[in-house]
Amino acid sequence: MRIAVIGAGAVGGLVAALAARAGHEVLVTARGEHADAIARAGLRVDGGWGEWVAAVELVRSIPNDRVDLIVLATKAHDSAEALAPWAAHDGTPVLVLQNGLGGEDAVRDALPHSPVAIGLALFAVSLTGPGHITVTGPNGLTLGGDPAAVAVAEPLLLAALPAKLVLAADIRGAQWTKLLINQVNALPAITGLSVQQTIADPAILSVLARGMVETVAVGDAAGVAWGRIGAVDADAVARVREGGAAAAAELAQHLAAGMGEVPNPASMLQSIRRGRTTEVDAINGAIVDYGTSLGIPTPVNAALVDLVRTVQKGVPHLTAAEALSRLPAA
Repeated sequence: MRIAVIGAGAVGGLVAALAARAGHEVLVTARGEHADAIARAGLRVDGGWGEWVAAVELVRSIPNDRVDLIVLATKAHDSAEALAPWAAHDGTPVLVLQNGLGGEDAVRDALPHSPVAIGLALFAVSLTGPGHITVTGPNGLTLGGDPAAVAVAEPLLLAALPAKLVLAADIRGAQWTKLLINQVNALPAITGLSVQQTIADPAILSVLARGMVETVAVGDAAGVAWGRIGAVDADAVARVREGGAAAAAELAQHLAAGMGEVPNPASMLQSIRRGRTTEVDAINGAIVDYGTSLGIPTPVNAALVDLVRTVQKGVPHLTAAEALSRLPAA
């Protein structure tokens, strides 16, 4: 297959490297020093799935000839701009690999004839330097969406991914479960701490847990049929619904334990460190927007959005105490 990965950062770069290792022809887009390193020496991968250097082709202009699959792996808020130059490939299947909501809508706007599959990655991966990707959590991926796009993406992922691939009958429900899991993302961006460190702090964990409770309340009001993502399923969501913040804290601790001992910075903190805009609006901001439209209060998620936006403007990370003083009390 000939695959184009738009946004070969941590997640996109790993998928590009895995596809190349599986024998596919892989084109990638990237920016800055990362792009220069890829052009010079390929993509270097290490960590939980071994070490190798993937030979991929950095594209600085859009190819005019055939592409079998487009992988959209930019941040959700960059989707429209990243897709615009690919209009000539309308009709090519697209696999969206992003956190949060909105990427698939951007594809349908930019490439209205392209079937869209959605991939929800559970593996933890960091861009540890230009052209260098490290797998810190070698977990699987959930796939769903338009059957025509899934039919193209599934065999690629089955052959390339050294972890379990799960097919979701209801990808929307799985997306919302991933939104619940991604509540662990904002506090590391605010504090500069790893996911494990934030969850180990009882006071910060309390805030995280209340954000998770808000997420479940909003998803329920939106009529979500919660799907399984890894070990988190509808029963886990039900425990949060029934047990409130205490049950949510237990779920967060379970998620941290599953990440192992390697500090996981989460994607928002990685963006902050690289001077990039985070995906907070597509994750916590999506909860706030849905909550507003449905009449469900989301004070914790709203405060997290504001604090992440503040830090991504260049303000130094807040200490745990500073962050707690600016977040809603229980």
